Amino acid sequence: MPFLVLSILIQVAFVIHVLKTGRNTTWIWILVMLPLAGLIAYLILEILPEMNNSRNGQKARRKVQKLMNPNQDINQAAQNLAKSSSIKNYIKMAEECLEKGLNQEAKDLYQKSLQGPFKDDPQILFGLARCLFLLKEFNNCKETLDFLIDKSPEFKDQDAHLLYARTLDALQMIAEAEHEYETLYSYYSGPAAGLYYAIFLKRLQQGDKAMNILQRILKMQMKQTVFTAASIRIFLSRLKQNCQDKA
Repeated sequence: MPFLVLSILIQVAFVIHVLKTGRNTTWIWILVMLPLAGLIAYLILEILPEMNNSRNGQKARRKVQKLMNPNQDINQAAQNLAKSSSIKNYIKMAEECLEKGLNQEAKDLYQKSLQGPFKDDPQILFGLARCLFLLKEFNNCKETLDFLIDKSPEFKDQDAHLLYARTLDALQMIAEAEHEYETLYSYYSGPAAGLYYAIFLKRLQQGDKAMNILQRILKMQMKQTVFTAASIRIFLSRLKQNCQDKA
């Protein structure tokens, strides 16, 4: 019983950490649906790499700058767009809106950018598709990505491919989504495709296959992550603080 209570407290603390740090909310599903594997994955993929990377100070400096002036980039983009209604400035403003979660505004800006020589631009279409997905306009998102593939078959982007798989998943196109996830998992650099694939398989009641994928991801990430006593102490300190904040 004490172990069960402790595991639930740790699970809650990790969910709080996801929300506080603004990480992808998909992690909440992973932590809830796959408690043990999800906790390990979040620790290895998110918390420890952040601690290790903080040694060079670059990430910390960027975070401090964002905290001190969180609207600097979007304000600068707005000023540039006011001075010149160029496609470049429209795209930059759209990117900043997307970063801020202003998905409808970003969608409108990307749509305005699709004109003249840029009417079939794959990067703009990809940006628009991201907005449509976040706005839950899944049919329009698929149509946009299909149009992109038709107009720019040479365009290869693993994140666009992942978005396509997730869109098919959202549209309940199970067979098509499974094919895309499996293809992505074979070449995608990074853990994201594998994590989404595992969640997909879990929903299909293929828990063993999902767990095998998660275990492979963890092994790969453990090879790339430097574990130190200091990083573990920092993690435990943060976990304790999160539990205290919850209390």
